[in-house]
Amino acid sequence: MRQKLTKYILRTIWIFFILGILGIPSIFLMVKNDALGWFGGLPSLEALERPDPDLSSELISTDGVSLGKYFRKNRTPVSYDELSPELINTLLVTEDIRFKDHSGIDLRGFTRAVIGKLTFSFQGGGSTITMQLAENLYSTNSTQKGSLYKYPSIGQLITKIKEWIIAVQLEQSYTKEEILAMYLNTIEYGSNSYGIKVAANTFFNKLPSQLDYQESASLVGSINKPTAFNPAYNPERAKSKRTEVLWNVHKYGLIDRFLYDSLNNKELELNYLVESQNEGLATYFRTVAKNYLVSWASENGYDLFEDGLKIYTTIDSRMQKYAEEAVFESMDTLQQVFNEHWSDQNPWIDDENNEIPEFLDNAIKRTSAYKALVSRYEDQADSIEYYLNRKKKMTIFSWKGEIDTTFSSYDSLNYYKRFLQTGFMSMDPRTGYIKAWVGGINHKYFKYDHVKQSKRQPGSTFKPIVYTAAIDNGYSPCFPVVDAPVSFSLPGQDPPTWVPQNSSGRFTGEVMTIRRAMAQSVNSITAYMMNRIGPNTVVDYAKKLGIESRLDPVPSLCLGAGGDVSIYEMIGAYSTFVNKGTFIRPFFISRIEDKNGNVIQQFVPDEKEAINEETAYLMLHMLKGTVELGTGRILDYSLKLDNELGAKTGTTQNASDGWFIGVSKDLVSGAWVGGDDRSIRFRNWAMGQGARTALPIWEKYMLKVYADETLGYEKGYFEKSTKPLRTVIDCELYQENTNPSDTIDYDVVEEDDFM
Repeated sequence: MRQKLTKYILRTIWIFFILGILGIPSIFLMVKNDALGWFGGLPSLEALERPDPDLSSELISTDGVSLGKYFRKNRTPVSYDELSPELINTLLVTEDIRFKDHSGIDLRGFTRAVIGKLTFSFQGGGSTITMQLAENLYSTNSTQKGSLYKYPSIGQLITKIKEWIIAVQLEQSYTKEEILAMYLNTIEYGSNSYGIKVAANTFFNKLPSQLDYQESASLVGSINKPTAFNPAYNPERAKSKRTEVLWNVHKYGLIDRFLYDSLNNKELELNYLVESQNEGLATYFRTVAKNYLVSWASENGYDLFEDGLKIYTTIDSRMQKYAEEAVFESMDTLQQVFNEHWSDQNPWIDDENNEIPEFLDNAIKRTSAYKALVSRYEDQADSIEYYLNRKKKMTIFSWKGEIDTTFSSYDSLNYYKRFLQTGFMSMDPRTGYIKAWVGGINHKYFKYDHVKQSKRQPGSTFKPIVYTAAIDNGYSPCFPVVDAPVSFSLPGQDPPTWVPQNSSGRFTGEVMTIRRAMAQSVNSITAYMMNRIGPNTVVDYAKKLGIESRLDPVPSLCLGAGGDVSIYEMIGAYSTFVNKGTFIRPFFISRIEDKNGNVIQQFVPDEKEAINEETAYLMLHMLKGTVELGTGRILDYSLKLDNELGAKTGTTQNASDGWFIGVSKDLVSGAWVGGDDRSIRFRNWAMGQGARTALPIWEKYMLKVYADETLGYEKGYFEKSTKPLRTVIDCELYQENTNPSDTIDYDVVEEDDFM
């Protein structure tokens, strides 16, 4: 030990001897120019003029609210004017009391530090705030090392000289106020908080301008050791450090003894919340947006996680909040009904309502836990089974709040498979702006997005697309059809024909208009219209209305069973009716700016004429029928008072999927509800129908939107078609001017069809 100490002292003396021989100016010049590659390079003049720490990119709502950030290090810069005087004073008395008097190098502090090194007595560091900023910005201690760095003591001295050089250059380029702000913006404060703005928000839910002496002392005290002095994780050590900092504030006359004692005796008063992609508004939307933005940034030469982009979205934070509240209120209640419905039985059943054997055994093979075990143990089935059944502590989701429990992988799968899921989206049909996006019931525990990522059979919500094709090809909403069986030939299949059944299980033989048939979701009449216009025509119209998912041109498409689609696609299609036949692809980003506020890209809607204005208006008239004559009659009366609404419910076979899409003059919104597996459902169709599962979400959302006058959405009437209609929509007049025998195909109706 004594020998090592002697070597250290001799090496240090040798260093100072060399400095004396060469002279300080010569050494500085050699380091600055990296003579003989001994010292390592320095940042360029351009880098010094534009110090650029990695900055979080921010997602901003259309009403100016921050929805979330994308970052590697969570950092949002502030200017000097955004810092409280208490914070500035606390920083200076702690880190650099002579900051305003030196030009980057404090010779007095440096001398004290050197003496401390030589005598092994700590006398305080010699680095000024500007020198620390140099290290924070340019990592002088860890990058650009020359060959002399293999000697630790010499390497330390070179690093210090580099900091001196950079500090002087920074002082020449920036004001003292700018340097203080830059310093506070580059510091790590713990809990993934980089920069004073994020730290103030994380620990105290405040802006930097609002920090008092007590809060400032806690944050400044954590600068050098953000983990050790983290007030959330190590409160006792943090409080002790706060005392030390507050004493300096008192020592230099910024507060009197009475105030010092008062502040020092206070407990740590935190309002602690770490920013997370699982917390706050629009969690599913933020993930979907991120996937798009990563690709956009790569194509345009930006780094989403470091370049401090400002991404302005079409989401309205108030409407997003109402959508999430509507989902929470509706799904909490529905889950209770679902749990009571199944009681102690398993909800995964086949078409005959029998429990599917080995359901969990098959499902667990699709989990990441199972795949990881197979990768580790390969063919050792006993080991895999052991770990899948081994209990471990975990926190699980519930509608009443998180629960700490002990579960195995099997237990966890069994628990989570029983939850019903949902997706909800709301859109302005004239701009294409998506106003609200709820991709599921809880992003932390269920990552899968059910707005755009998930696709399911749309059931009867697809029927308006069938009727759009019919009306655009000359049919009237008042066209009469008999509720009778319709048979489709299916060559080469067993059975060779298909006869769609009504949800009631019977055919009435009644003649009804196609408007009433769509409103009451009479399958036989939709099938009749499909038989007339053909599946290929319907697929063509679906594409015109923005459906990009694959649809098979088969007869069952008339009931929404010819392909899976997303709620995102269906909302876009229905918006075409309100927008006078012009389809606008739903979008969620309006513009992107760089960190300096320069617009990089302004996004414009992708639109095309899908159907003519007359057809669009007639389809609104058709959709109004659901509210007047169909399942929409159960909507809250106040929604319908002095207000025109259109809607369509949808329920797939066995009620695996429940849908509801509603349109007003200003908004098109819709919800899907179901299990993540189609086999997880209610036993009977009535309980799982869209009117019971999805409609309540839409209803609650619209009530909240109309109640908020600041949003500007008012009740009213659909805009009339500017072009004369080719047909009357008063069905009594239609019948007076039409011979029923010219329209009704009585040949398809036989007496025993209604038995």
